[in-house]
Amino acid sequence: MKAQALHGHLDALLLAVLEQGALHGYAIIESLRARSEGSLDLPTGTIYPALRRLERAGYVASTWSTVNGRERRTYELTDSGRRALAGERAGWHEFQLTVGRFLDPGTQPTTPA
Repeated sequence: MKAQALHGHLDALLLAVLEQGALHGYAIIESLRARSEGSLDLPTGTIYPALRRLERAGYVASTWSTVNGRERRTYELTDSGRRALAGERAGWHEFQLTVGRFLDPGTQPTTPA
């Protein structure tokens, strides 16, 4: 799946990954790949700018640490990020229901007579 297909949803996916705990950038990419069973194999050039954007918004906080002599930036969800994720989930459910009325044959509402 291409990054462009995720337009408008990447931030929510990143927040959901960080809901499970603090992770460094590469671990976030690996988590996206694993949870999507390989469908989301996004480049660092897509993930890191999104993480910086989320940090500027106050949804994510980051710290630097040294692991095996390598500097790593670890990202963690803030309380504001948790609230944003809850809003994203609510919006996603509403979107899914609305679009499903058109694309899922079994969920089409009956039309009034």
